[in-house]
Amino acid sequence: MAAHAITPSDILPYETYAAERKERRTRITALKRARRVSVGPDATFYFENYATMFHQVHEMLHIERGGAEQLVDELAAYNPLIPNGSELVATLMFEIDDEARRDRELRRLTGVETQIHIELGGDIVTAVVPEGEIERTKADGKTSAVHFLHFPFTPAQIARFRDPKVRAMLSITHPNYGHMALIDGETRASLAADFDA
Repeated sequence: MAAHAITPSDILPYETYAAERKERRTRITALKRARRVSVGPDATFYFENYATMFHQVHEMLHIERGGAEQLVDELAAYNPLIPNGSELVATLMFEIDDEARRDRELRRLTGVETQIHIELGGDIVTAVVPEGEIERTKADGKTSAVHFLHFPFTPAQIARFRDPKVRAMLSITHPNYGHMALIDGETRASLAADFDA
């Protein structure tokens, strides 16, 4: 069973992390690559887990050197992105380099966070925005380039996700951005490990 929260006792001493940082970054880069899914030309989903958040917290502590006081804030920010054993959690980023095009596209994607799904051979898991999360669409309709999403699975849906005979598709069904991508191979195996047995 995967861990579902980082605690202060999990945190490595600054010197230990600094000495291991290069090797740890190499390993986490490979893991993140396997947990990344592009959907259409602009949207990338980065599926988070304990390891990716453990790395993120340590990177923030390493760079900012805020100690115990900073750690409280980092754990509050990143622990909610660790799957709870019956869900997948993703950071969705609309990656558009051109500023004018990015502004234009984000204004066309109002409410996109409510139109994201994982389809399991006809069974639909709809993404939800966690309670208390900052509103990502502004009053003028412009959505954020970054969204934090949870995909809550039932036990039956977990079983379907783990069954390689059942096709798993990640889709965005917004009228201005209708794209989908297959979740398979190394990515699907890595995400399946986020579920408790």
